[in-house]
Amino acid sequence: MNILKEKIKQKKPICGTHVSLSDPSICEIIGNLGYDFIWIDMEHTYIDYKMLAIHLNAAKAARTPVIVRVPADDFTATKKVLEMGIDGIIFPMIQNAGQANRLISVTLYPPAGTRGFGPIRAIRYGLDDVHEYISHSSFDICRFIQIEHKDAVDDLNKIIKNPYIDGFIFGPNDLSGSIGELGNVFGDNTTGLIKKAIQILKDADKTIGVSTGDTNCSTLEHWHALGINMISAGADYNYILTSACETLKNIKKVLK
Repeated sequence: MNILKEKIKQKKPICGTHVSLSDPSICEIIGNLGYDFIWIDMEHTYIDYKMLAIHLNAAKAARTPVIVRVPADDFTATKKVLEMGIDGIIFPMIQNAGQANRLISVTLYPPAGTRGFGPIRAIRYGLDDVHEYISHSSFDICRFIQIEHKDAVDDLNKIIKNPYIDGFIFGPNDLSGSIGELGNVFGDNTTGLIKKAIQILKDADKTIGVSTGDTNCSTLEHWHALGINMISAGADYNYILTSACETLKNIKKVLK
């Protein structure tokens, strides 16, 4: 049973954080803190398949679910990541229902979709029953799309008709960029788009998420107040940077 999937079905508050660096001890440390999930990013980082596999082992040792953001429209990446036995997959930069349906289809075996056969780590290299995986366990994967473009908001009434999408996650920076206001995350136009999308998602009883690098309570409260129940915030490299800067400042203060 996918614990994360059960929480999503029940619309529970869900918290996660982002991993972008390669060392698996990061997932081990974060995994022991109590997050509902770890978000491993393969879209903007140099994490490759081998690094990902080691991260997954570390997270599994810590008993924390992992969702992986794959590069947009990369079927090879999607297939390989699925075969590793992940808990969830995220497709970024979705713009319309046709694209969303095509990408979600790749995660589902026929007749539900077009996923090619070849599970490896996903069935523990053959220890698990492959027929049970095909007919049941493979559906336990959490499937997310990111709303990062105005066109996705405009087509959202069609996108939500796909029954296999478990959650819709806002990428506020790219969403603001899609209307020519990159970085103006809290501007009226971007906020208007987000509110419009959230109303559609609420009416359809969907899990609504956001991905943000900001960890300030005021920012997180802003997102939650809009109706978002799944928040992924912060990043491993920023935790290191912030703490290292603070330590350096303290040392210099002492050595004056």
